[in-house]
Amino acid sequence: MLRRLWLSAKHWLERAPVSDPVDRRNAVVMQLVLLFIGLMLPINWAYHLLVVGMSKWRGRDLLLTADMATALAALVAFFLIRTGRFRLAIQLFLAVMLLGLLADSTAIGFTTLMFDQTFIVLSLVVGGLVLGRRALWVILAMLLATFIFAMLVDAQALANEGKPSATAFGNLPSTMISYLLITIVIDRCVNALRESLDESNERGRRLQREMVERERAQAQLLHAQKLEAVGRVASGVAHDFDNVIGVILGFSTQRERLAEKGEGALVDALEGVELAARRAAAVSRKLLTFSRNDVAAPQTFDAAEALRELLPMLRQLFGATTRLRLHADMGIALPVRMDRGQFELMLLNIAANARDAMPAESGVFEIDAYREDAASCVLIALRDNGGGMSEQVRARVFEPFYTTKPPGSGTGLGLGVVYDLVTGAGGSIAVDSAPGQGASFSIRLPLAAG
Repeated sequence: MLRRLWLSAKHWLERAPVSDPVDRRNAVVMQLVLLFIGLMLPINWAYHLLVVGMSKWRGRDLLLTADMATALAALVAFFLIRTGRFRLAIQLFLAVMLLGLLADSTAIGFTTLMFDQTFIVLSLVVGGLVLGRRALWVILAMLLATFIFAMLVDAQALANEGKPSATAFGNLPSTMISYLLITIVIDRCVNALRESLDESNERGRRLQREMVERERAQAQLLHAQKLEAVGRVASGVAHDFDNVIGVILGFSTQRERLAEKGEGALVDALEGVELAARRAAAVSRKLLTFSRNDVAAPQTFDAAEALRELLPMLRQLFGATTRLRLHADMGIALPVRMDRGQFELMLLNIAANARDAMPAESGVFEIDAYREDAASCVLIALRDNGGGMSEQVRARVFEPFYTTKPPGSGTGLGLGVVYDLVTGAGGSIAVDSAPGQGASFSIRLPLAAG
């Protein structure tokens, strides 16, 4: 119960609208200190008057006035913090408290003033930690002036009693040295804290800049990988476009003979031209969409449908001599959530590596896609009948810049990018391979809702 009340009160204190992050951290403690002083001083005086009574003692009225002014300033400062004016609140409280100490020194002198040094030390600590080093030394100067004034009051009292007034200044050197040492310690601590905070903030800013640069480099790397994949597909696309243009030219060269056969033959020919043109437009549109340098935009899509739409590009990548097989159940949706372009890049990178590893005339590349209900994920398995990998190569296959290809034939970034894309989507990837037995990549992506 008490813990819940404390947490509620702490949460309420933390909601003070203080903009500066350092002041916001100090605001909770300062609100508690101000509330304590604002309530403690009146309660202390009420208790004192009830116990001691209304008898007169030296400077009682002035002490009461100074303490009530300090308590009122503490409460006003508390409400100023609640409205977001943190610095003004602390400045007001310290100014009234220092004036109260000066009034107390007038009423009771130095000896009695030093009996309770709570407010004296508090003014130094609060001024140094909250307002800074300059305020700390200004407060010290005001306190020393207050001490000297209080000693003058004691000296006058001694003179009135016929005693040597110089004895009132006997503690001045030790007092000045003591508070000077206290101030130096606070100053060094404040300076160390400020330097540590500045270093931490600078490290944070540097880390943020590095993260931005890393994200920019990652985006450039992905775009470069896309362009590399498009370049690998380009030769197949050119061959496909040759076929399309051949179909169109074939119909065009027979225009006169088709005209003699009548309108129906021309309509059939134009339909053939249209189908060929649509096929060419689909291929070119897919390449343009894939190679565009867009910002990653995760979306939920059917992995099986995306694989079927990617098949034309995969066929262009492998060429006519490689058998390409896709096994995906048409009746079961495989929803995944990631960037569609990154999904296609991931598969094209694995397919490109498989093309380089497979024999030119008898290559086989298979893709299986199905749902693993037990793991609530979509499994995409990609297999080839290439030369396979040794255990040493398989263990390092996802390392950036690691490649077994000759110089000029690969960067070693493809599978590293694939690993980052899969893990970035919350999935996992594994490879199973042995020399002479091809390679099998298993990609597991979380099953998306819908």
